[in-house]
Order: sequence, then C-alpha cells, then structure tokens
Amino acid sequence: MPPTEISQTRLYEWLTGDDDSRMCKDIPDSACEVQPRNFLRHLLASLGNKLADELSSARLVLPWLMGAIGAPLWMVGLLVPIREAGALLPQVFVAGFIRHQAQRKWTWVAGGLIQAVAALLLVALALLGQGGLGGSLVLVVLVALSLARGLSSIATKDVLGKTIAKQRRGILMGWSGSIAGGVTLAAGIVLMFFDDRPSELALAVLMGVAAFGWGLNALCAALIEEAPGAVEGGENAWDSVRQGLHLLREDPAFLRFNLARALLLSSALALPYIALLAQQRSGSNLGDLGLLIIISGLAGMLASPVWGKRADSSSRRVMRDAGLAAAICCTLAALAGGLPGAWTATPWPYALLYGLLVIAHAGVRLGRKTYVVDLADSDRRALYVALSNTLTGFLMLLVGGLVGVLAQWFGSAVLLGLLAACALAAALTAQGLPEVEA
Repeated sequence: MPPTEISQTRLYEWLTGDDDSRMCKDIPDSACEVQPRNFLRHLLASLGNKLADELSSARLVLPWLMGAIGAPLWMVGLLVPIREAGALLPQVFVAGFIRHQAQRKWTWVAGGLIQAVAALLLVALALLGQGGLGGSLVLVVLVALSLARGLSSIATKDVLGKTIAKQRRGILMGWSGSIAGGVTLAAGIVLMFFDDRPSELALAVLMGVAAFGWGLNALCAALIEEAPGAVEGGENAWDSVRQGLHLLREDPAFLRFNLARALLLSSALALPYIALLAQQRSGSNLGDLGLLIIISGLAGMLASPVWGKRADSSSRRVMRDAGLAAAICCTLAALAGGLPGAWTATPWPYALLYGLLVIAHAGVRLGRKTYVVDLADSDRRALYVALSNTLTGFLMLLVGGLVGVLAQWFGSAVLLGLLAACALAAALTAQGLPEVEA
C-alpha cells in the first residue's frame, strides 16, 4: 500500500473514530475499498460548498450587498425564499434525469461550476451594480445560483449514498460543517476590522472566495471514485412526480418525515428576523455583519461534529432535539425586545440568540439530511431526496411570503412566537418517526 494511501486511511480512521476502515454498511465492496480517500474528497468538497454558502448567505451577506448598492428594500425580502425555494423546487424534475446517469458525480460537478460562475457575477455586481437595476440583476443571478445548488444537492446525496457507508455519513457532514465554520469565523474577524468603511470591495472579496469554494467543490466531486450504477427505470419529470406522490401514500415514515421537515422550516425563517433585530439596535455597518458571521461560524464549528455523530446513532432524535432548541431560541428572541435594561439596546443579546439558533439549525439540517439518505434504499434514494426537497421548496415560497406579511402586520416579536410554536410541533412530529440507522 502506497504511503499516501496509508496516511489517508489513518486520517479517515481518526476522523471517524473507527480503527477499521473496512467497516461498511449499505455500499458494495468496491466502494468500501476506496472509502477512506472518497471520505476525504467528500470532506473537501463539502468544505468548499459550505464556505461558499456562508459567504454568500441570503440571511446575512446578500442583504448587506443589496444595501451597499442601494437596491429597494422590498427586494431584500425576496432573497431567502429565492435562495431556498430555487434550490429545492425543481429537484423532483431532475430526479429522472439523474437516474439515467451511470455516474451521478458529473451532475454534481456541473452544479458546482455554475454556482462558481454565478458568484463571479455577484463580484461584478458588488463593484458595479446600482439601485433597482443592480438589485434586479442580483435576484436574477441568485435564481441561477439556487437552481444550480438544487442540481448539486440531489447528485451529492446520491453519490454520498453510493460511496460512504451508513453510520459514517453524519460524521462526514459534521466535520465539514465544523471546518467550514472555522474558516467562516476567520472571515468574520477580518470583516470586523472594516467596521463602517465602504463595503462594496469587501463584499466583492467575499463573493470571490465563494466562487473559489464552489470551484473546489466541483474539483473534488470530479475526483470521487464512483462506480457506475444502474440506469434502468429512469422516468421523465411527470413520471417522477407521480411516483413520488405514490411514495408519500405507501411509506408513512416518509410522509411523517416531510411533515416534520416542513415544520422545521421555522428555524431557517427565524434567522433573518433575529439578525434584523440586531441590525435595528446598532445600524448596518460591516462591523455588525462581521460580528454575526463570527457568531455563526463559531456556532457551526462547535455544533456540527456533535450533531453529526449523534445523527449516525439516531437522526430522528437529532431532528427532535434541534426542533426543541429552535423553539426555545425563537421564544427568547420574541421576548428579548420587551425586557428592561440597556443591554437590550445593543446587538449582543440578539447575536447570541442568533448563534444559538444557528446551532439548532445545524442540527435540523444534519438530522434531516442523514434521515432521508438512510431511510431510502439505493434504487429510490434520489427520488426520495428530490421529492422531499421539491415539497419543501414549494412550502418555502408559500410560507416565506406569508411570514413576510405577518411580520409587516404584527412585528418580528409576534412572528418569532409563531415560529417557536411551529418548531415545537416539528419536535413532536419527529419524535414519532421510526429509527432508520439500525
């Protein structure tokens, strides 16, 4: 065995806490033999993707970009629904196409490259965009970026299920989240030194680093050793929809999972409103953005490995516990504005609650990703993932618009209270899911 392969195996065993790199479940022997180096390539690819996602976040960074170029305020409200729904809605229509590909990693590569190009366009808009036209172009680029993200998402999970064994997938996603959180933390520290200086150049640099992250994601995906799979049984888009709806009727665990996942949207929808509360207390300079990025990066770095390891034991319990944590964070944020004391007039309490909710949201993401991959068999995994994501994307558009109306009518505090109730209902729903890791 070459020295490089020995070192990769040892690193894999250290990262997973397992002294037997041949421990494999749910993947063929040929995939088991190359699992250590595939694990590391998945890790680097996920690192690039997570770093890019954080540095182009529709919850934090893109609103600052829209403000810097003078885009109308109503456009800012479209960022999160477009970012999330655009990535999720088309996936069931892509599932049939993916099924025809013997190697699904090339779909993943294409999605990563398109996202890299979109991020480079955002660099140009940060430097040159102005007013309503600049804001409109940002939204157009965000649509393309989100559609490419959806393309990569379904292919990534399918390749993950083919190349990484059960009870190793959560650890992989946890480590990638932790490393990306550390890099994001460093970016936030740098931003704090910009304080209230002009932000266009700094935001352009962030978008440039995001483009590099998606380029790294595509490169590592291309290097993954994926054995060709079966291509029979691929459907067109409408066949995929019909089969997916049939799965909801015949698999009660899948139906309940999607109900829990829909209710867990509350954690994602609450984050921008807590960030908005922090911004309202102190203004909108880059120092405040840096503070929130630091809190977000630190929270992700600490939380992801813990959630990931727990998800490999029981992703159902991770979803439940993350839902409970999100409910507590939303409740505290809803009450914080009414508490007496000068400390509530600073961004710090809201930044802390934002970080705690990021921890809960990391659990939501890791729990539901691990659950749906482990729930499905290899023949139907792509369809399970695609249908679940498409349903969630549709609900994100619907509920995202409703949330905006409620916030306008009743204020952020009342809205956060309603989202807390949804998160609690999600925890109760997840409690009734069957275990899938055994």
